[in-house]
Amino acid sequence: MKTIGLLGGMSWESTLIYYKIINQQTNKILGSQNNAKSILYTINFEQIEKLQQQNRWQEAGNILINACLSLQNGGADFIIICTNTMHKLLPQIKPHIKIPFLHIAKATAHEIQKNSIKDVLLLGTKFTIKENFYKQILIDEGINIIIPSEKDINTIHDIIYGELCLGKISKRSRQAYLDIINKQQNIQGVVFGCTEIGLLISQDDLSIKVFDTTYIHATKAVEYALN
Repeated sequence: MKTIGLLGGMSWESTLIYYKIINQQTNKILGSQNNAKSILYTINFEQIEKLQQQNRWQEAGNILINACLSLQNGGADFIIICTNTMHKLLPQIKPHIKIPFLHIAKATAHEIQKNSIKDVLLLGTKFTIKENFYKQILIDEGINIIIPSEKDINTIHDIIYGELCLGKISKRSRQAYLDIINKQQNIQGVVFGCTEIGLLISQDDLSIKVFDTTYIHATKAVEYALN
């Protein structure tokens, strides 16, 4: 069994879900008292969030590099970054780290392909939706990405940072997300391109296929660890 390095805390609300899924899935496969071997490094998200808003991404990247070095030096065999948005900085991080990363967008693209789906709506932070670091990976795999309107992008983003990252779950916000999804036409699925979205809505709320990146990424980490 490989040791999983989890780079978490962005936010800690979704990191909890990662940890739970990874250990549940490991036990489901191995049984008895088995759980995953893992090392968790929790970033203080207050610091990262401020750097994001100030467009100081290189400084944020330096923080993540040091965290990944700690995971590597602590004995991790590979690393998962437990957030979609911060994969933006993977090109800056990877040259400093010798162990591999499991990319959340690549894992998601593979899952979409397994379901023979082409047209998906992407939800997430404004960084993930509007920039190409995430979308392009899905596009390169032949997946057609539909994005919400500018107004809806802002609504999605504000609920993530103002509520979900703080553990606040409201019926109003849940309905806002469902309205954004349900008004889209000609989509076969929806990508929860932020690891907190699954705290608010789930497959049970929708008739189209849901791709919850937290679950997909955590499950892929277990597969890799046990391979």
